[in-house]
This record gives sequence, structure tokens and C-alpha cells, in this order.
Amino acid sequence: MMQNQQGQMHQNMHTGNIPQNLNHGGHEVLDVHEVLRGSIGTMNQYMMLSQHVQDPELLDMMNRQYRFMQDEYNITVECFRTGQEPARKTQTYMMKQNNDFVYGLKASSPMRPMQSVNEISDEFISDCMLTACKTGASMKTLAALESTNPVVRRVLADSVPNCIEMAYEISLYQNKRHYYQVPQFGQQDMTQMSGTFAPAQGMPMQQMANMNMNNMNNMGNMNH
Repeated sequence: MMQNQQGQMHQNMHTGNIPQNLNHGGHEVLDVHEVLRGSIGTMNQYMMLSQHVQDPELLDMMNRQYRFMQDEYNITVECFRTGQEPARKTQTYMMKQNNDFVYGLKASSPMRPMQSVNEISDEFISDCMLTACKTGASMKTLAALESTNPVVRRVLADSVPNCIEMAYEISLYQNKRHYYQVPQFGQQDMTQMSGTFAPAQGMPMQQMANMNMNNMNNMGNMNH
């Protein structure tokens, strides 16, 4: 039988042995297709919008994220096509923003769809980037949960924190410029909500297992 690098057997109950490059389940194939098409769409969107960026900081962020996305895309394509470990491991995305959010809302004009491409702004572009990164995190999570190939599953799972980090970087950039405002509960409500939960204590599952074992032993002794 065919074995992969982890020593697991690959076999189809109807056709027999499966080559390494076909070691993918149907749900995995469909979901990974969606992930890769989504990645292409995001990179294409970054490329098209880059010519409209006014802020050098946003353009720098866009270029850094694009290069990282391209690398992750190539890694995913490689392991999906071969079913084996990629030549290059998934890296960790490092953002440049600090972690300081400003809370509170200030009055702003109501949002509406654009009427002309002349209305494209840094706020709109960063909104598109943020939405794309959030969508990528969700799609990769779902695909990883459906993946039967262990390499593809791990590559997708390792990519999810990077999507989250890029989305967080964009939201911090937006927050500094009041594009992304963050409301906050009052102090009393925050205190009550954050104090709703308490740490778990004891090991009830272990206690139940011990009780069941003792009961089984007692029943065994009664039968002798």
C-alpha cells in the first residue's frame, strides 16, 4: 500500500492505492479551490487599488502584505499539487503597527456606495483590504477543518494567524485615522461583563472515570 511521509496508508475502497498527489478528499479539494481563488482575488485587488493609494504608510503596508500573501499562496499551491511537504515553510507575518486602539465614536458622514471611481480613497482601500483579510481567515479555517491531507491541513491552519495579524494591522491603521471607530461599554457594564465568568476548578471528568473504573472493578469482584 502507498504510504505518505507520516507513515499513513492511502487507499480508496473502490480503486485501491492512491498516489501522493491525489491524497485529498472531495470536500478538501472544493474548499482549497475556494481558498486559492480567494487568494488570487485578494492579490489582484491589492494590485489594482495600489495605484490609487495616497498615504505612503498604507502603500508600504499593502506592498508588505502582498509579498507575504504571494509567498503563502505559492506554498499552498505546491503542497496541494504534490500532497507533500512544501520546499518552504509558512512564515509568520510581523506587522509594523503598535497595539494601541483609541476607543470611542465621533460624528462622521453616513456611508454610501460610491458614485464614481474618483471617490476612491485610502479609507475605501483599507476597508477592502480589511474585508479581504477577514474573509481569507474564515475560508482557510473552514478548508483546514475539511482537509484530509495532513500537510495541506497544517499549511492552511498556519496561514490563519497571519490573516488575523494582517487584518489587525489594517484595523489599527484605520483606527488612527478614525476610519475604524471602536465603541466601548460604560465602566459599570464593562466590569459586569468581564466578571461574568470564573475559572474552572477540579477534574470532574477524571473523577467520573475513576468512579466508573471502581464500579467495574467491584462488579468484577462480585462475579468471582
